[in-house]
Amino acid sequence: MGPHDELAFTAHWAAHDLGEVVVSAADLRERIAELGQAISRDYDGHPPLLVCVLKGAINFMSDLMRAIELPVEVEFMAVSSYGAATKTSGVVRIVKDLDVDIADRDVLIVEDVVDSGLTLNYLRQYLGARSPASLEVCALLLKEGEQRVEQDLKYVGFSIGPAFVVGYGLDVSERYRNLDGIYTYVGEA
Repeated sequence: MGPHDELAFTAHWAAHDLGEVVVSAADLRERIAELGQAISRDYDGHPPLLVCVLKGAINFMSDLMRAIELPVEVEFMAVSSYGAATKTSGVVRIVKDLDVDIADRDVLIVEDVVDSGLTLNYLRQYLGARSPASLEVCALLLKEGEQRVEQDLKYVGFSIGPAFVVGYGLDVSERYRNLDGIYTYVGEA
């Protein structure tokens, strides 16, 4: 199977904007199962509140919570630092806040991709001010060499290069979220 054979079955409508497969659907399933096992082991006896960072982490969150063998609870936040661009602006805006009190709770932020780290750093400070018992991060993707802020990530799915990627929740102007795998984006921004 070549790099675009997977596209022939799932995303012929997007093939002209997609480059190579960065993470296949099969690799996503396998790694998320491993992350679920690690989280289940680490949080045994005190299930975390999973905080999904919308919209990019929605696919990851859905699969991850099913891989965790604990009675987890879920919450959602929406933050914006990109707009319609493919590079972060560095200005973070809370679009949707949590609906629950996280004081004295074990909180696990579920993030799609960490690149500059500025958004995640802001989010950690923002949530940390609410006195959770613990605050950790599970990131699907870590873009190597892109961090402007030192990151301490407890769980990372995959380390990838600096290319802009789409699929499996990641988008450009709300498109490509429904792809099963993660691909480089070669279309126009």
